Amino acid sequence: MTHRLTKSQVGDFFARLQSAMPEPKTELCYLNPFTLLVAVVLSAQATDKSVNKATGALFKLADTPSKMAGLGEAGLSQHIKTIGLYRGKAKNVIALSKLLLEKHNGEVPHDREALEALPGVGRKTANVVLNVAFGEKTIAVDTHIFRVANRTGLASGKTPREVEDGLLRIIPDQYLLHAHHWLILHGRYVCTARAPNCPDCIVKDLCRYSGKTAPSQSIRKPALGGRAKVRGR
Repeated sequence: MTHRLTKSQVGDFFARLQSAMPEPKTELCYLNPFTLLVAVVLSAQATDKSVNKATGALFKLADTPSKMAGLGEAGLSQHIKTIGLYRGKAKNVIALSKLLLEKHNGEVPHDREALEALPGVGRKTANVVLNVAFGEKTIAVDTHIFRVANRTGLASGKTPREVEDGLLRIIPDQYLLHAHHWLILHGRYVCTARAPNCPDCIVKDLCRYSGKTAPSQSIRKPALGGRAKVRGR
């Protein structure tokens, strides 16, 4: 069992992440709240890179619910067929586009319950939209955040919701807005599932992970803050 970090250690943990990357952004490319919502729905069980490849051309044609609904499932499928589970995702995106037009005047609602009522939108997707589009202090627990939180001792939990609630309890308020992105990027590029880059980790002395890798064991990856660019608007 991994022991939890103390309150002061948690503050130090996020202060370091903030110092390395003061303004983290999502790596999903989007144009407005609607295209962000679509991109996040498409990203389920897929990489941001694969989604961005597909949505570059898609969003030039359909950046509103009415334009997206106009494509129909078949038309949308042609644009996203390189993404895993594209048929089901096409069905959900067309359905949510129609629902936005019918119930929300074509606007993405700034409301968790309304977001989660949309086809293909669960708590994690709603949290991303609330955080990125509307600036709410939410934590969208994906596989990276789940791993980092449990491994480092930030917050343990057997389910994403348990980890989310644990993180919301311990992360200082001044770091909550960007905490979701810091943890995702840290898990994606440093604290990876296999061969984490512990030697270059900026919080390795705070981390409670007992299986820290030595320089010869880890596959060298860029430390947080060392990436050339972060896409997304």
